[in-house]
Amino acid sequence: MSSLPLPFFSGVCTKPAFSFSFSIKSSSPSVPFQRLELSRSTSTATRIRSSLFHSLKAKATAEVVHDKESGVAATGREKPAVQHSRTFIESRTEQELLSGIREEVEAGRLPPNVAAGMEELYQNYRNAVFQSGHPAAVEIALSNMTVAFDHMLLDVEDPFVFEPYHKALREPFDYYMFGQNYIRPLIDFRNSYVGNLSLSYEIEEKLKQGHNVVIISNHQTEADPIIISLLLEKTNPQLAESMIYVAGDRVIIDPLCKPFSMGRNLLCVYSKKHMYDVPELAEMKRKANTRSLKELALLLRGGSKVVWIAASGGRDRPDPLTEEWYPAPFDSSSVDNMRRLIEHSGVPGHIYPLALLCYDIMPPPLQVEKEIGEKRIITFHGAGLSVAPEISFPEIAAACEKSESRDAYTQALYKSVNEQYNVLKSAIHGQQGLEASTAAISLSQPWK
Repeated sequence: MSSLPLPFFSGVCTKPAFSFSFSIKSSSPSVPFQRLELSRSTSTATRIRSSLFHSLKAKATAEVVHDKESGVAATGREKPAVQHSRTFIESRTEQELLSGIREEVEAGRLPPNVAAGMEELYQNYRNAVFQSGHPAAVEIALSNMTVAFDHMLLDVEDPFVFEPYHKALREPFDYYMFGQNYIRPLIDFRNSYVGNLSLSYEIEEKLKQGHNVVIISNHQTEADPIIISLLLEKTNPQLAESMIYVAGDRVIIDPLCKPFSMGRNLLCVYSKKHMYDVPELAEMKRKANTRSLKELALLLRGGSKVVWIAASGGRDRPDPLTEEWYPAPFDSSSVDNMRRLIEHSGVPGHIYPLALLCYDIMPPPLQVEKEIGEKRIITFHGAGLSVAPEISFPEIAAACEKSESRDAYTQALYKSVNEQYNVLKSAIHGQQGLEASTAAISLSQPWK
């Protein structure tokens, strides 16, 4: 159980010293952008730290920000409210925003390595938004990066520690909508597609009946959960907002990721791929994973839960020879763990295969990296997801030997994801659009 790999991304924050309300304005009909307008209000709150899991996350975060945190976060005691710098939120131009990064470094509030990542992120994000051709691209990029930088700095000043099960923070600052509005300008909705939309309604109906649903998926970018939500936003907003993502530790440690993770429902675990990055922490990581799986078991017993997991344990990478992207092979133990969890939950459960194609927007490094703080390449591009009918384990098991059933079931899910992925690939990269639909996979653009 503790070997369960993870996906993404990739939690929750507490009340920041400054919170923001969003005013959404209409935009171009061809590309459904939304612009953030900021209004400042002051508020304070405490952040609760507790348990071994918190201690691990606090230690890792401290290493990322050059041990800026004193270690109080790992003690389980509340920490006094931190005086939050207003540098970024008061920026009104690109020059002021970038100068603010240097000012914060000079003031000792922002580690140089984090600052370098922020400046690189700004340049790449701005260029990607400009690629869209949206008439308000300058304003959109500056507005979104102002909010992002402010919350990245807030977390460096007072690092947030995730619970094993993290519920999306929606107030006083709505981190969910922050993520939606940040990633939305990067998606070319004119070249994006949803496969088998009717199955999304089917999943919603099963959740209303008290059933559990597990989504077995490939995984391509840190932004997968937000991209999924954006593609389902017009038709299945409740499904998008209620989804729980099994998330790797990197997206809840990296200061540039954490504000986005805070807006998603997360089941936080340590990836097998990074279990021994720091050998002396391996045993503590396993214990933390065990606790997270116990949390998941309790959640499933309550019914009406939808859980997304990247069954490969990490993001897809291109073939080193052909440079073609494809879904990474699924891990049978991960799939079997999820299957047994829903079978023993005491309520009906269903497993659906889901394919994602979105790597162009924010591709991962070509190789798995140990260090936190990867280079983030960002592009304006089309994206797609597709869901196939649920796959029954008893039906697969009946057609093979008992000793082969686990692997056979995993391969059935993986085959379905690959078939859907290839249809999305034809639609988006092959420029076939809706014509790429097949008898089994019907593509649509529900935002039109």
